[in-house]
Amino acid sequence: MKKITRFQSFGAVALTLIGALLMSFAPGKSYKIGDNVADFKLKNTENGKYVSMASYPNAKGYIIVFTCNHCPFAKKYEQRIMSLDKKYAALGYPVIAISPNDPAVAPEDSYDELGKRAKEKGYTFPYTFDETQQVAQAFGATKTPHVFLINKEGGKLVLKYAGAIDDNTEDAAKVTKNYLADAIAEVMAGKAVTVSETKSVGCTIKWKQS
Repeated sequence: MKKITRFQSFGAVALTLIGALLMSFAPGKSYKIGDNVADFKLKNTENGKYVSMASYPNAKGYIIVFTCNHCPFAKKYEQRIMSLDKKYAALGYPVIAISPNDPAVAPEDSYDELGKRAKEKGYTFPYTFDETQQVAQAFGATKTPHVFLINKEGGKLVLKYAGAIDDNTEDAAKVTKNYLADAIAEVMAGKAVTVSETKSVGCTIKWKQS
């Protein structure tokens, strides 16, 4: 029988531990373009009422935006998100904003602070709090802002677009590509989305520390 040295034994244990750690940090499965999306129920920070996509039974689809209070990128897109809801809610695609950040890491993104901002800015859409971060993980959101376009198709909620709202974070007047608007136009026309994924630009989501 082959004798196992103490060094070899230690190495085997170390490899096992490393493997376990890698598995524990492996990202969970998130939605891909074309997937059916599960509804969620999150509390609206402005009035304490729970919001889901089912809260809009007459909607044709939804613009889901992961955003927050503190991020400079989110602040630059704030007015654009408000404009999106003003334009597209009337066309059947309302905005549902979700803040996924851990307030222990970003105090400005606490439930109370989110509600204050929603009231101060006069949001016409719900600004919800993903306290468990499970919704953000399911969508595969990584930044604030990060936008997802959902379309109702045969009673299902189908992911049609994910990524950035447009191609100019700094200046809305200098935008040359309106990724989200283009995707909505194609979906409403019954066409396939030409550009279904782009890279979101913003602050990284502040995940809870386990």
